[in-house]
Amino acid sequence: MPIYRLLQNVPMGPEEITRLTTAYEETLRTIGLVDRNDPIAEMIAKKIIEIGQRGVQDPTQISELTIKEMGFS
Repeated sequence: MPIYRLLQNVPMGPEEITRLTTAYEETLRTIGLVDRNDPIAEMIAKKIIEIGQRGVQDPTQISELTIKEMGFS
């Protein structure tokens, strides 16, 4: 899963990692992306990490912002 690989390079605590992985799974489920090896899955993971680093903490809000900013809505 791309988000776990990307999170290895970012200094974050367990709570932050849980928030971001929850947002990642929620986003993929919402847009209907099943193939975790799809390049779009990695792009989504990067966007989720970026939004999380901006200080957004709610996984649902992170997911919604990701979908909006990537143009999936």
